[in-house]
Amino acid sequence: MAVAHSFGTDPITCHAWNKDRSQIAVCPNSSNVIIYTLRAGRWEETAVLKEHTQRVTGIDWAVNSNLIVTCSADRNAYVWNLRDGEWKPTLVILRINRAATCVKWSPKENKFAVGSGARLISVCYFEKENDWWVSKHIKKPIRSTVTSIDWHPNNILIGCGSTDFKARVFSAYIKDIEDKPTATVWGKKMTFGNLMAEFSNGGGGWVHYVAFSASGDKLAWVGHDASVSVVDSNKEMLMATAKTAFLPFMCCEWVSENSLVVAGHSCNPMLFLHDDRGQMQFLHKLDVEKQSEGGKINAMKRFQMMDKQADESVDKKLGTVHQNSITGISIHSGSKASTQKFATVGVDGQMCLWDFKTLESSIAGLRLQ
Repeated sequence: MAVAHSFGTDPITCHAWNKDRSQIAVCPNSSNVIIYTLRAGRWEETAVLKEHTQRVTGIDWAVNSNLIVTCSADRNAYVWNLRDGEWKPTLVILRINRAATCVKWSPKENKFAVGSGARLISVCYFEKENDWWVSKHIKKPIRSTVTSIDWHPNNILIGCGSTDFKARVFSAYIKDIEDKPTATVWGKKMTFGNLMAEFSNGGGGWVHYVAFSASGDKLAWVGHDASVSVVDSNKEMLMATAKTAFLPFMCCEWVSENSLVVAGHSCNPMLFLHDDRGQMQFLHKLDVEKQSEGGKINAMKRFQMMDKQADESVDKKLGTVHQNSITGISIHSGSKASTQKFATVGVDGQMCLWDFKTLESSIAGLRLQ
C-alpha cells in the first residue's frame, strides 16, 4: 500500500514538491537542501542549495512561480530562483533574533510566512523598488515559539500553532500588494495582525502542526499529548478533540473536507474523521503492522535475550514501513478536498508514497465523506 524511497540514513526534517512531482527538495537534518529528480523510476540528486549556516527547518516550493523558500535555525530565509540551470538565492529581511522554525507560501504566491522562536510570524512580500523581500510582524498575543503555519484558501488568513498550547488564526492582509478582503466566517476585521480566533489545545500539549481544510472553514491541529483537534467556523467555532493513547503526533493533513491523516512518533499514518455532528473519531491506522516471526515478546523477555546474546538487535525492526518517527506529510496528487496520494517523510531517511484511494477502499466499514 506504500512505496518507500530511501534518501540515505540521515533524518529528513522537512520536504517540498515541485508542481508535477518530478522533483522533491529535502533537508537531511543539515544546513543544506538537496533536490532530487525522478528519472527512470529512481531519484537522482541534481542540485544542492548551500547558503544557510545552520539546520534548515522549513522548505516550501511554489507550484506556479517555481520559487523555493527555505528558512533555518540561522535566523535567515532565502528565496531560490532557477536561472540558467542554477538555483540562485535572494536574502529575505526577516528581522528576527531567534531561529526560524517553519515557512509556507500563500496560495497566490505573492507572499509567504515564516514562524520563529522569536514569538512572532514574519509575513514576507517582494518590494520591487528595492528588489528584495521584506517582512511585517504578527506578534501579539503569541507567547512562545511558533511551530507551524498554514494559509487559508483566501490568501489573507493564516493559522498558526505554538508551544504556548494555542492555535490561532490571524489576518495577514497587506494593503500594499493586495485588494481589500471581504468578510469571512472567521471574522470581519481584516487589518494586518488582527487576531481572528484563538483556541487552547484540548489536551494541553504543544501544538506541533496546523492545517486548514480545502474550504478554509475548518482548522485542524495536533498536539504533543497525541491529541487531534478541529474547529468548525461554520458551527460557531465548535471545537472537537480526540485524545489518543498513541505517541505524540507531529504533522497532519486534510485528505477530504471531513477526513484527516495524522502521523508522528508512532511511525504510522492514522486516519481521523470529523463528522457532520462536529465530533472527532479515530478510524484506522493506514499502515498494517506486521509481527516478527517469533510473535510479540514482552519487555522482560527482550532484555533477557539481549543479556544472553549480547545483541541489541533483538526484535529491532518495526512492523511498519517507516522505521522511525514521521516528520512530515504532504499531498502528492489530488488536493485537500480529494486526495489521491500523499507522501510521508521520516527520521529513517525514507519518503513513502501512499495510495489513499486504495487504502480507503481496503478499510472495511469506513465511509469517508
